[in-house]
Amino acid sequence: MGKLILSLNRFIFNKTSVTILGLGLAIGILIFSYNMRLKNSINPITVPYAKENILAGTQITQRMVGTTEVPPSMIDRDVLTTLSEVVDHYANADTIIPKGSLFYERTVVLKEELPANIILDYPKGYVLYNMSVTTETTYGNSIYPGNYIDIYMKVETVSASGQTNDENADEKVMLGKFLSNVKVIAVRDADGNAVFENGKENGTPAMIIFAIPEEYYILLKKAEFLRTYSAKLIPVPTNESLKDNPGEIDLSSETMKEWINNVTVWTEK
Repeated sequence: MGKLILSLNRFIFNKTSVTILGLGLAIGILIFSYNMRLKNSINPITVPYAKENILAGTQITQRMVGTTEVPPSMIDRDVLTTLSEVVDHYANADTIIPKGSLFYERTVVLKEELPANIILDYPKGYVLYNMSVTTETTYGNSIYPGNYIDIYMKVETVSASGQTNDENADEKVMLGKFLSNVKVIAVRDADGNAVFENGKENGTPAMIIFAIPEEYYILLKKAEFLRTYSAKLIPVPTNESLKDNPGEIDLSSETMKEWINNVTVWTEK
């Protein structure tokens, strides 16, 4: 037993033996690494692909996506390899994802990463309305996308000569809430850029954009075009966005509706 231990010690501490062992270990590691790389390059992996053409700005749903197996050597670095990276995301602006194509990082984005010129999230049958605003009428730039507002209308009516600067004119002012619970979709500056992006304030508000039923859209546009009566629309923030179930858009004044229709021409569809 003692002779065996002595021989083993001599072998371990012999420089030649140590070199042989080191070379053998290094060769073994190289062979193992090569086999792993070869296996990884041959064994296919499952990746998502487009089952149909997906246009720019379109939300990618489960039915639009299939899976297929491809060799790893065909996968570029920016190819998305999991369904969670694709489903419920959006096709980027100015991008068409062709049927049969894989998904790439540059073509699939989150909703908030879409450029400012794409407006989403308004109900079917609604119409987008663009209301001119200023820093003052947005309460010091305090109306954000996702906030709810009420829309008030101020109208100056004039009898007698019909001129507001006539001292003999009988001037009257009508002011009241017109629409309630309107959700703001976007706030833009004069160049159409988003004022609020990634939680930062980037400009001076010139317009707020929201969606309303067509009937209300027509009423607001009529009011907007009533130059003779100096009609003015005023956004007023509410606390609806703080509620779990915000209220529906509501016409607050039938009197104002009747007045607008009485002083404008009604056109049937």
